[in-house]
Amino acid sequence: MYMSREIMHCKPGKVKDLVVKFKVLSEAMKGMGYPPLRIYTDLSGENYWTVIAEQEMESIDGMAERASKSMSDPKVSEAMKGYHDLVVDDRRELYKVE
Repeated sequence: MYMSREIMHCKPGKVKDLVVKFKVLSEAMKGMGYPPLRIYTDLSGENYWTVIAEQEMESIDGMAERASKSMSDPKVSEAMKGYHDLVVDDRRELYKVE
């Protein structure tokens, strides 16, 4: 089992907008049979205005397949349209669940 974390540092005042996008994305992915995203926002930390979206998967190959399948879905494409306008920087972390 693996876990992926998408860590996004938002522009000031844009956290709620990105959370809405991730919630729509999560619902669309649930409709495709994937587990929902866990979405976190910062209370304190290194950077303010941080949003984290976390998901588990059985394999790393499954992550690539999931990304390809989800991005071809019109609901997902529409949900994530313009998200770059909300974000200063981002990164992905991959973990093996022990």
